[in-house]
Amino acid sequence: MQPRAPGPAEPRRVPPGRSRARSRGAALLPSMLMFGVILASSGLLLMIQRGILAQVGPPPPHPPAGPPSRREPPAGPGLELEVLRDTRNRTIRALCGQRSMPRTVWDLPAGQRRTLLRHLLVSDKYRFLYCYVPKVACSNWKRILKVLDGALESVDVQGKMDHKSDLVFLGDMKPEEISYRLKHYYKFLFVRNPMERLLSAYRNKFGEIKEYQQKYGVEIVRRYRKNGGNSAGDDVTFSEFLRYLLDEDVERMNEHWMPIYNLCQPCAVRYDFIGSYERLRDDADHVLERIQAPSFIRFPERQAWYKPVTAQTLHYYLCNTQRRLIKELLPKYILDFSLFAYPLPNITSEFCRQ
Repeated sequence: MQPRAPGPAEPRRVPPGRSRARSRGAALLPSMLMFGVILASSGLLLMIQRGILAQVGPPPPHPPAGPPSRREPPAGPGLELEVLRDTRNRTIRALCGQRSMPRTVWDLPAGQRRTLLRHLLVSDKYRFLYCYVPKVACSNWKRILKVLDGALESVDVQGKMDHKSDLVFLGDMKPEEISYRLKHYYKFLFVRNPMERLLSAYRNKFGEIKEYQQKYGVEIVRRYRKNGGNSAGDDVTFSEFLRYLLDEDVERMNEHWMPIYNLCQPCAVRYDFIGSYERLRDDADHVLERIQAPSFIRFPERQAWYKPVTAQTLHYYLCNTQRRLIKELLPKYILDFSLFAYPLPNITSEFCRQ
């Protein structure tokens, strides 16, 4: 059995009639007022009310580059990327600037702080903190951390990734040690289109990982499928998975589908750099340059067996899922869409006919 990753929660039975209301209440984080501010500032409220779902646009922006990259950087970001950057910055300021928002990790409730600190990996040698997000190339970043620490010879070493050994988690340190590193270390995370991340988690965990099929899949099928009691959990449909997410409290979710906001708390931690999965290689090079990693360390190539979520794959799943189900799920991930400047999923009739 694989080592247990930090933070996943067990699936649980939900009393009829109460689950949907409770999960929606938990989704409007950190409060109904803040949620309204976020939606209004990002212009998403009107889109949700009218059912207008934007088409997939360019990759999300990131802060201006610092030192020169190891590779020749791509052409200038262009007007669209500048607009997205400005939208993201204004939205983050609108959210994190509110009085009720956490300013430090110590302002967070104990459960949220525990989740955050379990996802902040530490390199004391290179003085950085990395908030890892499952399904956003975190395994490769963990390989890099192990190489930097001397626990792994090369990022190309084959073998199953141990997600706990030879890694240092900020949550294992004393409060004064935590505060020092949060103040003085370089901090970064990588984000991904929320729907792509959910689809990637669904295909990987329920299509390939028997542990997840038994632990989550059996319960999901039993809960949402008539006469589904004989399922081995390996035939969970995408719609059943989304219904399960609707009924789960955000803070109890497994880390592979918990919103990035809840995993990394970008208001409580002021990140120096937010990279994106869509610009992974260039953004990774920027980070490696910034932390002054040895020149022989590079971001690993994608494994040959890996099956990426393509635009065509996402199109297929979105257009074969009830529009109502996707729209009801959006509030739980709206902070990820808004803060990181990702467009809402396009499920219009015109788009799905293409």
